[in-house]
Amino acid sequence: MEPVDFASLLCSRLCHDLMSPVGALNNGIELLADEQDPDMRDRCLELLSDSARTTANKLKFFRLAFGAAGGFGDAIAASEAKTALDGLLGPDSRTELGWMVSADKLPKGATKVLLNLALIAIDALVRGGRIDIDAEAGDTTEIAIRAEGPRIALDPAISDILLNGAAGGVEARTAGAMLAHSIAADVGGAIQISQPSETVLVIGATLPGQPPR
Repeated sequence: MEPVDFASLLCSRLCHDLMSPVGALNNGIELLADEQDPDMRDRCLELLSDSARTTANKLKFFRLAFGAAGGFGDAIAASEAKTALDGLLGPDSRTELGWMVSADKLPKGATKVLLNLALIAIDALVRGGRIDIDAEAGDTTEIAIRAEGPRIALDPAISDILLNGAAGGVEARTAGAMLAHSIAADVGGAIQISQPSETVLVIGATLPGQPPR
């Protein structure tokens, strides 16, 4: 796949996820312009604040997961990845985050793999649940993500791309999986997926390379 085409798919995924909160901002502004009741205006302002916060948090997450965030070094503070995930889930999420990463820093590529795999796991928790994330950084970075909830629904196309790359084609909804696969393949690593049950999914990644500094 051409780099420009792949970048377009990542942008399409970003736009898809931002459409809802940005649309809510637009609707809230329109309601606020016509509303005269003080209580309703306060409610509109509250909704605008929530939508603006959601939009900002999603932008921060995708900037780190898809973009060039993190400065010019070869590693990113693990706390930045956690903050991005906390913001993506939000305070009212039906999915609980368990963060067990002990490393202070992770290689940039490993951070992108971790975030994209976490996003896939979150999306698979269609009724919410819990996602536990662990990573160990050394000469090889090991990532393990476990999702558990009332129902797991992992798109087979996403699973195939994580394991095999773009042999079957890539769409906007599978672009994050392709990015994770490509980063792992570029360093001679691999992604592993457990056979998903109805309630549990485990995704792992092994990424050889220099330890983060």
